[in-house]
This record gives sequence, C-alpha cells and structure tokens, in this order.
Amino acid sequence: MKTAIGVLVFFITVCAFSSCLRTGTQNNQSPPSQEQSEADLPDLADTIARFFRGTAGLTPAEFSPDREAFVEDFWRWIFGEAGIPERIARRVAVSALESPAFIMELLEVLQQDPHIYCLVDKQHALPDAYEPDDLVPLTAGIYRLSGDGLMLRGIAAEALTEMAAAAAAEGIVLTAGSAYRSAAYQAEVYEREVRTYGREAADRESAQPGKSQHQLGLVVDFSPIDDAFARTPASDWLLRNAARFGWSLSYPDGYEHVTGYRWESWHYRYVGRELAAFINNYFGGIQQYALQFILVWQEQAE
Repeated sequence: MKTAIGVLVFFITVCAFSSCLRTGTQNNQSPPSQEQSEADLPDLADTIARFFRGTAGLTPAEFSPDREAFVEDFWRWIFGEAGIPERIARRVAVSALESPAFIMELLEVLQQDPHIYCLVDKQHALPDAYEPDDLVPLTAGIYRLSGDGLMLRGIAAEALTEMAAAAAAEGIVLTAGSAYRSAAYQAEVYEREVRTYGREAADRESAQPGKSQHQLGLVVDFSPIDDAFARTPASDWLLRNAARFGWSLSYPDGYEHVTGYRWESWHYRYVGRELAAFINNYFGGIQQYALQFILVWQEQAE
C-alpha cells in the first residue's frame, strides 16, 4: 500500500487533472495531458491542502509517511458527505489506495457531457426551463413505441437503437412508453398524480417539475409502465445487459430511502458505458450512490 505522502501526491494529481478536464470540457477543448496536469500542481497545492485541513484538521507540515490513517479519514469524510454506505465506502477506499483504476475511471467519466452524470433528484433540480438542444424523435422499428411524439437526446437515441438491436437478436422486443418530458409537461404529470393519489403517494413515484430525470432527455420508461414490467422478458434482459450499452436502472427495488422514489423497474437512464461500468464496479449497481459521490467529489475538487 502506498504511503500517505505518495497517496497525497496522487490525489493532488487527480484533483489537478480533474479540474483541468472540467475546464477543458467547459471550453469545448480536449483534456490536457498528464504532463500538463503535473506542471500545474504547485499552483493547486494550497487549494488541495486547504481541502485536507478542512476534512482532517491537518496542516501540510503534518503530512508524513505514516499518515495513511489520515488518507482513510479523508475517504470516510467524502463518502460520508455523499451518503455512501460503509460497506461500499470501504471497498472503494481500499481499491483507490491499492490501484489508480478507480480514480482513472472517475476521470474518464468526468470527461463526458456533464449532464450524463448530473444528479437530478428531490434535492437537486435542473436550471429553470432547461431543455436539451439535441433532441431527436424516436422512430419505431427495431424497438416499439407505445406513444406519439417521444424524443431523446441524440446520444441516448443511438444507444437505445443499439441496445434494442441486441435485444431483438435474442428474441426480446423493447417498447418505449415515455422519454423526454419538458418541465411544463412534468408539472402536468405531477399534478395529475397528486389529484389521483394524493400528494404523499404522488411524491413516491412522480417528480416535481425541474426535478425529473426525464427532463434530461436521457431516460426511457419501458412499457408497460407499471410493476408488471418487472415480470417481463424485457425487464430480465435489461437487468442483465443494459449497462453494456450505457443504461442504468435509476430506482431499484429496496432503495426508496436512497433515491426518494419507489421501485420503478421500467425507468432506465442513459449514463454512457463509462459511468454505467463505474456504477456497477464500485457502487453495487446503485446509480444514486455514484451520482452523489461524483457531485461531492466535484464540489471539493474545485
């Protein structure tokens, strides 16, 4: 296992690289090379030191080779802030200390379009009137449509077509029942649920406007959009294969206390292959945990 100093230098490198990646993404530029990131370390050292002092109460002068306990405290803090359970936090912390794989996979995720890993839930809303600028209409063919006017962002539409083709090759037909929803349309859906079932019940399965993943243009509700979907061959196939095509189940069974919503076996979000693998490899397949971690990581690396 690396010494604390070695791990500290590694984390500084990671934070510097991550910061540069975000800057490059915001400016539509290619990410910098590893050498460029290392050249920037002296300028970022104070920032990272302040971050560490805030999490463990240490000053840079107190860093020493026997400070592995401090590094563990850092990981405990960041996972605690992200609401990650101890069993997952320990596994990831050990993995990160023993190998750069976790960090490098995280950085690869952060190179993607920020909306791919954007946390949208009851506590984190999208900007007012957010609307993707690359929506495309879905066309029945390889997959079916159970409604008119369904749209997704281009990257998600392409991934849906690829996934549906793979499913069809195994005799499984996927049917999209709902996709992109504007904030205005989501308001209609939410109010209809409230009128029908009452606010408490509605809040368990319908998002308020601005807080729905559907508004990202990256979500498909597969039909039938009810609990019966879980008993279909399509549901079984998606559980086993969706991640290969960059799709992730947003609201799994038994995690309402984490996601804020009851089990929705039909609700899949396109997160890209890199993030889908990251979710499964390190966060037990729970999308919410990974997105919460990424949010906290970004906030503290800035």
